[in-house]
Amino acid sequence: MGAAALTSTAAKGGQTGSSATVLYDGHAVGLDRTSADPNGGSDLWVLKTDLPRINGFQLKPQGACRADVCIPVPKTMARGTYFNLSAFAKKVGQHVVADTESRVWSFGEIPVVRGAYLESRMAPALTVSDRKGRPVSLAQFRGKKVLLVTWASW
Repeated sequence: MGAAALTSTAAKGGQTGSSATVLYDGHAVGLDRTSADPNGGSDLWVLKTDLPRINGFQLKPQGACRADVCIPVPKTMARGTYFNLSAFAKKVGQHVVADTESRVWSFGEIPVVRGAYLESRMAPALTVSDRKGRPVSLAQFRGKKVLLVTWASW
């Protein structure tokens, strides 16, 4: 699970302009400004331009996009130059823990990014030839532990 930690400055309580450090997916990102939740909640609002540095997503007309994945986002997730990172996390099924007094938010993995194979914990269908040229399917070993070693000469 990734984590996000925000350090508070003289501008306590989520005021616009408070600096932050966000840790996500093993990276630390220093943010110069965050914004208060306009609804008085604990949501973390970050500059739209900081989003790619935080989690690799970019805001485009079709939504928040990362590589070949685009998540449509409602207009309520954006306010001026700010983007509601907490609401986006909820939309994509990302776990979030917040300590608003300490200004600390913790973000987990984004399920849509890590791929469906991790959700099912099932290896993909795979058939290879053994040393005698006979096909061996990974499905034959279902329920057993398997170590698959591959090698190529090129």
